[in-house]
Amino acid sequence: MKTTYSISYFLQKKMLWLQIVVALVLGITVGILLSPKGVGLVSAELSLQIAQWVALPGNLFLALIQMVVIPLVLSSIILGIAGNKDTAFLKQVGLRIFPYFVMTTFIAVIIGLVVASYIEPGKYVDSQLLDNLNSQHTTTVTATVELKSIPERMVAIIPSNITQSTLDKDMFAIVMYAIFIGIAITTLTQKQKSLLLELTTTAQTLSLQIVNWAMLLAPFAVFGLLCDITIRIGIDALLGVSAYVATVLLGLLLLMFVYLFLASSAGKISPWRFLSAIKGAQLLAFSTSSSAAVMPLSMRTAEQSLSVKKPIVQFIIPLGATINMDGTALYQVIAALFLTQVFGITLSDSQILLLILTTVGASIGSPSTPGVGIVILASVLTSFGIPAAGIALILGVDRILDMCRTVLNVTGDLTACVVMERLIKLDTTPKNAIDDGEKSTA
Repeated sequence: MKTTYSISYFLQKKMLWLQIVVALVLGITVGILLSPKGVGLVSAELSLQIAQWVALPGNLFLALIQMVVIPLVLSSIILGIAGNKDTAFLKQVGLRIFPYFVMTTFIAVIIGLVVASYIEPGKYVDSQLLDNLNSQHTTTVTATVELKSIPERMVAIIPSNITQSTLDKDMFAIVMYAIFIGIAITTLTQKQKSLLLELTTTAQTLSLQIVNWAMLLAPFAVFGLLCDITIRIGIDALLGVSAYVATVLLGLLLLMFVYLFLASSAGKISPWRFLSAIKGAQLLAFSTSSSAAVMPLSMRTAEQSLSVKKPIVQFIIPLGATINMDGTALYQVIAALFLTQVFGITLSDSQILLLILTTVGASIGSPSTPGVGIVILASVLTSFGIPAAGIALILGVDRILDMCRTVLNVTGDLTACVVMERLIKLDTTPKNAIDDGEKSTA
């Protein structure tokens, strides 16, 4: 048992980021060599068969993480709320973190709006590419959206059937359920509370042990997933909408600078140290395109590398993986404006404001799984008269951009941990206690 723990610790703490970098480069290189849209060393049929097999470790890794993500989210949030002896903790964190998430989401949307309006990537689309799109009537992307009134949306915040929410993998409902349970536990007697917290701690420990096993597959998962996607899309898909891709990447880069500014100014940590501490989580986010898959590593990174208090980590990371989707919100605004430019649709000021509000609302509570952004985008586009078939124009590069925006989603959660740690320290901890804590974590 001791040997297994040492290997797991070595992979996660010491060399995981380097192994992921090597796997990332190898995966893309091998994918280009095998892809029929790349070098094409093998036939198209054989390359697709190879892609299925090389993606196997990655799919196994994601399956293992998804298997424990619900009990891990439940136990982490419950312990983050009820496991803290300071009864003022929930109020302090809650009154800060929710406005913070909304603020950063609005910042991301505004960045996307400004970048897309200034560059106008839709004007750079090849007319022949657009003609091909219009001629392919069978290529459509649809999304079933249930329109609800504001009172119905408010009621839907409370999960009426946690079993159904679990089956649907509705992470927002699960987070709300955990928050209610955590608050309720704080009202129990000490004997009842200690028993429930002990059971919850055991559930979290078991979940993390399975995560430790899954992390052994992480480098192989990165290689397989990137090799698979490179074989399938090649590089041709990037060339046709290169201006759109560049616009999204520029917007995400500007959002990264905002995070670094927040970490430096509010979190009092240098940008270089912050990036160095979170690089492992960022690389895994890029490779898996799933905030949920990275959540255990994000929690470990925040607690061990960024020295954030455990209750704050247990509350913010699972919550952020569900409602803090700044990268996704930025992408949706740019994609929507890109398609309006392609199809020659002019949005009024009121429609742009509605687009901002709709995007913010759609990004909050979106599932933290690969590819969900394109489905959410389809629901946003229907409100503005943009043909859903236009999504086919950006579908080929969505996975690449999904990988990039997931990096920003994860970075945003870790930035929130650093900022909240500093704010709560300043309000609740004497200065000498801060100094002692910093010395003990050094």
